[in-house]
Amino acid sequence: MANWDESADFVIVGSGGGSMVAALAVADAGKRPLILEKTDKIGGSTAMSGGVFWIPNHPLQARDGIADSDEKGRTYLDAAVGDLGPATSRARKDMFLKQGPRLFDYLEAKGMPFVRCDGWSDYHDDLPGGMAEGRSLAVEPFNVKELPGEWASKLRRGLSALPVRGVEGRQLMLLKRTFSGKVAALKLGMRIIKAKIQGRELVGAGTAIQGRMLQMAVRQNIDIRINSGVSELIEENGRITGVVTQKNGEPWRVEAREGVLINAGGFSHNEAMRKQYGPQPSSVAWTNANPGDTGEMIQVAKAHGAALDFMDGAVWILTSTPPSGERYIHVLDIPKPHCILVNQKGQRYTNKAQSYMANGQALYANGDVPVWAIIESRHRDRYPWSFNAGKTPQSWFDSGYMKSSETIEGLAEQINVPPANLKATIERFNGFARKGIDEDFGRGSKAYDLVFADPTHGPNPGLGAFEKPPYFAVAIYPGDVGTFGGILTDEFARVLKEDGSVLQGLYATGNSTASVMGKTYPGAGASISPAFIFGWVAARHALGQAPN
Repeated sequence: MANWDESADFVIVGSGGGSMVAALAVADAGKRPLILEKTDKIGGSTAMSGGVFWIPNHPLQARDGIADSDEKGRTYLDAAVGDLGPATSRARKDMFLKQGPRLFDYLEAKGMPFVRCDGWSDYHDDLPGGMAEGRSLAVEPFNVKELPGEWASKLRRGLSALPVRGVEGRQLMLLKRTFSGKVAALKLGMRIIKAKIQGRELVGAGTAIQGRMLQMAVRQNIDIRINSGVSELIEENGRITGVVTQKNGEPWRVEAREGVLINAGGFSHNEAMRKQYGPQPSSVAWTNANPGDTGEMIQVAKAHGAALDFMDGAVWILTSTPPSGERYIHVLDIPKPHCILVNQKGQRYTNKAQSYMANGQALYANGDVPVWAIIESRHRDRYPWSFNAGKTPQSWFDSGYMKSSETIEGLAEQINVPPANLKATIERFNGFARKGIDEDFGRGSKAYDLVFADPTHGPNPGLGAFEKPPYFAVAIYPGDVGTFGGILTDEFARVLKEDGSVLQGLYATGNSTASVMGKTYPGAGASISPAFIFGWVAARHALGQAPN
């Protein structure tokens, strides 16, 4: 038997959303959970995210008169994801579908104020079971000052500090174009002013989710430790019985009486693992992921016989690298009119209004890294670039981040693509834009293509011709917000070995695992909701409360 320094009922590695809900389930059962977070901040990738859940047949749909069902969700997952092996098995998909609405009820009862993201379409709404109305949920902004003591300073903050609600982010990008954009800006401004007057510190998106999850955990006296990475899993007689962490700079052996849950993120910040498993070229300089995503827990689990799958996957997100040293993401701006993507031959290669994961996959399939965003002056006049509104900074031009020319041929020369090719591409695209029909890639032909388009622009809200100079170009890279492959698990989140048997005592969820979504992103929130659902399932299974 191991010589334990401490014992807990369920040891949870990492502090993302799946970890917090697992700990709550353990505490609800009168047992002792222990969360070990290796960084100095709590919240994981969930806290840095856009803060959206994707849950088919969730209760807010019925409340708003929208017809959905488990069967419809299953039809959609079968069409979008398919059967790619154990990670996407019927049993795992069914567990996800059944437990999603129950998780909603569980969290809502604990105080999570969900908001339906009206009109945020499924990403493949044209497939059987897809819904143009969407199945995504956000939460209300959260006042960080509601966290007691030093907990507020320990909460990881997201990429945007704005307390945006629901689909306001989408509306704000159209501030100069639509009445709803102006209303959203007014509401946001009033919310910020009111909060300041009242002495509140509001956060939105994923930080709001994890702020509330942390609040729930603190209320239930859950033991959460920062700067407490796990270096080893302890295995006895074929079962994982504990972990080695550290305390006061020394190894600290913790017994896990009912099991261990790995929810420590993927390996976006591990250059060696990216080169070993992922498509090339790649770079940690392009990732927008949680800095704790360094992959060691995937490697530790593998050393104990855990099977891995989908290791070449990531939640790709088109990214550029401005001179400030930041990384700009372009989910909301690239789908707008007067912008196209071209490869290094100066040719279009995909429907850029598709989902961000599909865009990343298309970029790699095309074979050119980087590709170029070609932008007409009206795009710069009307819409933000990433989240940057207003006048284009001179530093973008001085650094070479953004190229500019009065002619398409001149722009082509600056970005080293064949001028005749780019000119021909633009002329062909202009014909599509004027007709409103993209004959090459079908941009604008399904609901999701138009989610971030401009409804005031016609005849196709997503297609805008290139007629008004100057023209601009920015290099676009396959960034990501996390890898999407890892430890293989079953429907109860139990870790599986290469031979298909269960590695007893070990569970996993989140970006540490091979996703139930396979190599597809069905809708906004398709990584957060499985992390929560299978973390919740894991904890209850470990305690003998097997979900069904």
